[in-house]
Amino acid sequence: MSKPEEHLALAIQLALDNVRTRKGRPFGAVLVKDGQIVATGVNTVLSSHDPTAHAELEAIRAVARKQQNQRLDGHVMYASGHPCPMCLAAMYLAGIRQVYYAYSNEDAEPYGLSTGSLYAELAKPLSEQSMQLAYMPLRPAEQDLYEAWRQIDRGPSKTS
Repeated sequence: MSKPEEHLALAIQLALDNVRTRKGRPFGAVLVKDGQIVATGVNTVLSSHDPTAHAELEAIRAVARKQQNQRLDGHVMYASGHPCPMCLAAMYLAGIRQVYYAYSNEDAEPYGLSTGSLYAELAKPLSEQSMQLAYMPLRPAEQDLYEAWRQIDRGPSKTS
């Protein structure tokens, strides 16, 4: 078995062990950099009561804290199941650009584990989605929020 297949097999084994210990849903993830495993994660939604405690996010959180860096460029994610939109977005935000998964949304559908309907919902224009998302441009009087970020992030303006 090649390394990528071994990493994917480990993600599946983590998911299976997770089911057997009843900590969460049947999902496991392995995060790899330069061929080496740097973090693993399992879905702990049931035991943690945290709807964001997905395997991929747990692996991302672990390595980001360990490396003290939110950018994970060059890392490769191996997931037992098709990543949900939240996990996919997190991988994009972290700079992960390569993902392998073993079970598709179609494989998961008969078990109520598919996120296909969520992908379909998010593909709709915002005005047609079931969640109300309302833009309300409120600005604090003392200082603009994003301007405060720029000053802290980059220091005072170079023009002053």
